[in-house]
Amino acid sequence: MDLKLHRPICFFDLETTGIKIAKDRIVEISILKIHPNQNKESYTWRVNPEMPIPQETTAVHGIKDEDVVNEPTFKELAPKVNQLIEGCDLAGYNSNRFDIPLLAEEMMRADIDFDMKKVQAVDVQTIFHKKEKRTLEAAYKFYCQKDLTNAHSAEADTLATYEVLKSQLDFYDDLENDTKWLAEFSAHKKFADLAGFITYNKKGEEVFSFGKHKGKKVEDVLEKEPGYFGWIQNADFPLYTKKVLTRIKLRKLATK
Repeated sequence: MDLKLHRPICFFDLETTGIKIAKDRIVEISILKIHPNQNKESYTWRVNPEMPIPQETTAVHGIKDEDVVNEPTFKELAPKVNQLIEGCDLAGYNSNRFDIPLLAEEMMRADIDFDMKKVQAVDVQTIFHKKEKRTLEAAYKFYCQKDLTNAHSAEADTLATYEVLKSQLDFYDDLENDTKWLAEFSAHKKFADLAGFITYNKKGEEVFSFGKHKGKKVEDVLEKEPGYFGWIQNADFPLYTKKVLTRIKLRKLATK
């Protein structure tokens, strides 16, 4: 079943130096752009992460330091990536928890104002886990009746994720062929940022989800303990989290 799209959607996958959103870097990115008329564009880039790739990470995706030493940095690639995904929705496998937050970090390090406010994010892994609870390889075998070769290659994983979503729409009658619906269905708990440090209460107000102020309204904490804002800005939090916190602070100041 082809996807019913109101605007393009970009399936993407990252291979990285590790799993720490604020510290690790992209070593390979693959993007499959699907247009509403079902035309496709596919791009894959190796990336120089400007840091060593740990051996345990190389064991997963097979990319070594020498494989990327002469490749462009993400800052050099960022304008191309941004132009490709601008005005598009995003989709991936475990993308809401990892790929999108890490992509946001890389974009912001490259001085590109990455913002998800108007973007629908479809996480194919979440749909799969809600329905079957298995890995991408198992999902590909289950839904597409094919073995996934070259697993943990960004290009192979990206194409497999796209094919799995199309097959999921054929398999489950209750899944709506609509990007917004799929994004809502595949979403985890809704976060104000991307990494889950700021979430929402039942009233839709931003609250901290960690530390001594867990469950407290962000606006109240920033007003009563202004030093907490400075601590987060100077600590090892993702750039997108800091951006959201700054937005909340400025919004509060504007209402005074």
